Amino acid sequence: MKQARYIMVGGFLGAGKTTAILKMARLLRSRGQSVGLITNDQSFGLVDTAMLASHGFPVQEITGGCFCCKFNSLVEASRRLSAEAAPDTFIAEPVGSCTDLKATVDYPLRRLYGGNYRIAPLSVLVDPLRAARILGLERGSTFSARVLYVYQKQLEEAEIIVVNKSDLVPPDRLARLTEALASRFAQARVWTMSARTGEGLEAWVDQIASLEPRTDGAMEVDYRAYAEGEALLGWLNATLRVAAPPGSTLDGNALLISLAKLLQSRLRMEGGQIAHLKMVLSPEGLANDIAVANLVRSDGEPELSHRLVESIAAGELIVNLRAEADPEALRSAALGALELLRADNVVADVEHMEHFRPAEPRPTHRLAAV
Repeated sequence: MKQARYIMVGGFLGAGKTTAILKMARLLRSRGQSVGLITNDQSFGLVDTAMLASHGFPVQEITGGCFCCKFNSLVEASRRLSAEAAPDTFIAEPVGSCTDLKATVDYPLRRLYGGNYRIAPLSVLVDPLRAARILGLERGSTFSARVLYVYQKQLEEAEIIVVNKSDLVPPDRLARLTEALASRFAQARVWTMSARTGEGLEAWVDQIASLEPRTDGAMEVDYRAYAEGEALLGWLNATLRVAAPPGSTLDGNALLISLAKLLQSRLRMEGGQIAHLKMVLSPEGLANDIAVANLVRSDGEPELSHRLVESIAAGELIVNLRAEADPEALRSAALGALELLRADNVVADVEHMEHFRPAEPRPTHRLAAV
């Protein structure tokens, strides 16, 4: 078995990891490398998996917990990808509320499967506006202290901190943020990039290839504080069938923006703080044509990263909503938003919906060092 490169790209919810992974995978494929992707979530029915698969990449999905708690499933997913596509490079995206990846994933992979994989340094992506607020550089709503504990720990273990979405921030504010990150998290290289435009992407990928990852020890983590921080986040996953009235069609792009704004408004009334809302609409009969919408803050604007070319008669809609809020509030907001869609003559049948808080993290392995 050849020794494949194994890249993990972490970061908090809404940092733009999936877009970055897709662009990285495309770049590596253009260089003649085969790529296998692994997505991860606390439940099933992921926008990320649907979006990545629509671009023709082999994808495995780890559900029911983060990589650290589903380590054996992660290894098995890697084996399935090896059998299916024999990737030169694996790119794995852990849950956005997960941390302590060096001790629970990186080091165990090296210790147990070092002959199969060359582990790359851990990159952690950040959304610049969220990071600036959390570091106290700018004003604005953010999360409670326990949730911020998880966010800080992600940056503390990073070997490369990537300030993503650099195209959305003026140069002076971007420089101020990168300086603050470099000062506070001196163990990491700080990089700026826009996964959307591609600026800085190739240099980031080359930096991953050139750096030797650390193997000197695990960071200290208060697992009680970690568990409490994750438990403050509510999760909602839903799969729906949407359709236009008989004899007509839907503007799927407008539908996603409208639904995002309805969810945003209703969750704001519930007092919730959105971490990430993402939705993908897949038209019936059009396998590779999708619309993808994202909203990464309660006071932000929903955006379309992928647009449908034309209107549709019907399709499958996957909704992933993560917020600091009671899961029942997420369910209430979702059902209320769907009622408003139906009042506008959109057929919206719920095929699956679940809402919950993540379980306490219990890693399969935790190694102090390699």
